[in-house]
Amino acid sequence: MANMSYCRFENTLRDLRDCYNNMDSDDLSESEFYARRHMIELCMSIATEYVDLLSEDFVEEYPEG
Repeated sequence: MANMSYCRFENTLRDLRDCYNNMDSDDLSESEFYARRHMIELCMSIATEYVDLLSEDFVEEYPEG
């Protein structure tokens, strides 16, 4: 089986954007309600632990898009 890590972040970013765009949805099952909460907690941890990846050098080398 081939290693799919080359597209892991691209695919997850697309899905995370979809979640973000639907964050205010009231039509959630109980498991989706708790998954949304855990996703927010995980995003906060990622942002806190990896904020150094947003250095000016990184942004200039890999512009958003």
